[in-house]
Amino acid sequence: MRDESISESLLVWVRTESKDLHQAMKVDLHNHEQLKCRLRQAGSSMAEIARTLGIKQSSVTVVSQGYRRSHRVQSAIACQLGTTPQELFPDRYAAEEDSAANKT
Repeated sequence: MRDESISESLLVWVRTESKDLHQAMKVDLHNHEQLKCRLRQAGSSMAEIARTLGIKQSSVTVVSQGYRRSHRVQSAIACQLGTTPQELFPDRYAAEEDSAANKT
């Protein structure tokens, strides 16, 4: 019985943490689809970015979707689109800019 109680508690904690993580990471699948479309229009793709960086395509995808953060991947996507990571992912950089402004 004790093992079942621990398992239930762990499951509730994992669900809560996962929900909090999604809120903190700002998953944005709409933006991801727009980025894929813009990359196609520019003659590129998530797969091409992954090959250039020497990483898996899924790694580029999870960054684009917002599940993970990688300045390197965000910069590569932005470079392909002729813009900046801050322009493509403003919510990811707003906190950093606010933090830097408070330090000065």
